[in-house]
Amino acid sequence: MTSRLEQLCVERGLKMTEQRRVICRVLSESTDHPDVEKVYQRASALDPHISIATVYRTMRLLEEANVIRKHDFGDGRARFEETREGHHDHLIDMNSGEVIEFTNDAIEKLQLEVAKKLGYRLMGHKLELYGVKMKDAAKK
Repeated sequence: MTSRLEQLCVERGLKMTEQRRVICRVLSESTDHPDVEKVYQRASALDPHISIATVYRTMRLLEEANVIRKHDFGDGRARFEETREGHHDHLIDMNSGEVIEFTNDAIEKLQLEVAKKLGYRLMGHKLELYGVKMKDAAKK
């Protein structure tokens, strides 16, 4: 079965080798925001012939083709997710590193209002919230 990411690559004219297909499948099935090492671990479990260099090259190619997006969540590793329709923001748990995607209409509206008040038309934005769970915060 072809993943959505594989389909996007084909639509954008990228040559799809079997190893690229495996990497695309791993990314499409990811529910987290894996770094290259995690992608490599998952891909090499499916195809032991995939090298870390192949994963790095493929990730760079997919990012340049705008089918994946790279994030820096402040943990020293580039993390990736599939580029999708619709906007979402991120909440990063500073203890576990878990990345939670969310949307909030009130935040979106407020950002537009702030830009307009300052004389700008908002063209895009990225919102990353960093926190600890309330029970963990109470211990500190």
